[in-house]
Amino acid sequence: MTTAIIDYGSGNLRSAEKAFQRMAAETCGGDVIVTADPDRVARADRIVLPGVGAFADCHRGLLAVAGMAEAIESRVTAGYPFLGICVGMQLMATRGLEHGETPGFGWIPGEVERLAPNDPELKVPHMGWNELLITMPHPVLAGIEPGAHAYFVHSYHLRVRVPEHRLAHVHYGQMVTAVVGRANMVGTQFHPEKSQATGLRLIANFLSWRP
Repeated sequence: MTTAIIDYGSGNLRSAEKAFQRMAAETCGGDVIVTADPDRVARADRIVLPGVGAFADCHRGLLAVAGMAEAIESRVTAGYPFLGICVGMQLMATRGLEHGETPGFGWIPGEVERLAPNDPELKVPHMGWNELLITMPHPVLAGIEPGAHAYFVHSYHLRVRVPEHRLAHVHYGQMVTAVVGRANMVGTQFHPEKSQATGLRLIANFLSWRP
């Protein structure tokens, strides 16, 4: 059993790698690798797509790795578990509207729009801890209590078209999508590797999830 964390030049993946390896060791979750090799992704049992920065930049970086987007798409289409983190979650959407319009994978219908909190005291980017409000039960959220806190750093968020795809949200002067899910895919706007007990529980759940 191998979990592939995809390296396409979007941020330092060391903390994610450590968190996933720790929980894999605790749950007998198999091997965790960080890879920029689409052939290894095409053989992985689970895929994690992180992302830091602008949607368009991450999309461009992913396409710059020959065969990577195709390897991800084929694996996800075949039913293997997928987790998108931060911009990796946003790339699951129909399109992103940051620095122009950029297509996403189209797995979670919706647009990635700039945050527009209705309280002028709330700054963009949304940075720091916020309280998760879980609206749809899901195996990857098992054992995470309502009101658990997670760590966010983002200026854009995914506005889903199908409410059932939004598993959890937070309030930040507006409803902000925090977790999405559909079939064998889940995504978190927050960083589980930086979210202490809440994030580690989610990672452990993902590593044992059999969609």
